[in-house]
Amino acid sequence: MNAQPNPTRVVVCGADTTGLKDRVRKENGLELVEENPDVVVCFGGDGTLLSAELNYPGIPKIPLRNSRRGIRCMPHPPEEVLRRLADRSLYPNMFIKLEGVLHSGRQNAPAGPWVAMNEFNVHMGHINSAVRFRLWINDQPFLDSVEIVGDGFVVSTPFGSTAYYHQITHGIFYSGIGIAFKYTTEHTNHLVVPETSSIRFLITRGPAVLAFDNAPEYVNLCEGDELVIKKHPTPAVILTWDPIRHPCDVF
Repeated sequence: MNAQPNPTRVVVCGADTTGLKDRVRKENGLELVEENPDVVVCFGGDGTLLSAELNYPGIPKIPLRNSRRGIRCMPHPPEEVLRRLADRSLYPNMFIKLEGVLHSGRQNAPAGPWVAMNEFNVHMGHINSAVRFRLWINDQPFLDSVEIVGDGFVVSTPFGSTAYYHQITHGIFYSGIGIAFKYTTEHTNHLVVPETSSIRFLITRGPAVLAFDNAPEYVNLCEGDELVIKKHPTPAVILTWDPIRHPCDVF
């Protein structure tokens, strides 16, 4: 007699999840839990998915749409998705994440590492004062290490290229790491570099502020701070109804 597989342990994240939790409880092969899940079901919009990845990094996610803004959430009926989850017939897709580390001579400055599925976003700290920075890619100076003056910059994954990166560049990309510049005085094109690249920014005049995905924490950046961003070793895993061809595709 064949042994039955252990039920899939499911955490449900998002607002208005009472009905969805009831469906999980009723589905054979699934077990609703509060911790140590095998899968995290995200019921909401894109922000719910990003928050779940911050809270449960590396655990497979199932994004279910409960928002008109959830372009990265499946529109299929939740009960059908849960049935496929119980049958183990959803498709796993891997998405690179980014890791950021801060090198600073300031006392008690946070160092990270911070991990982002969408993007790292650096913006000027004062609305009436531009941030100045220099950029190196694999220790090679960008624009002969000229000082760039502007509102800041965004470093994005392909998954995140449909978000703020797209608003700045009006484009998306399928692989690599994207660098977008915000309203710089220097005429420079936005970049897409190989995902194996190490990207280093030196803040030459602040203040500036660093944010990543929708994390509640912000990091103040000052003159002399160096932010190094590269590919994180562990990808995000998202289970979808059909296989995803490109990481920037809508689910």
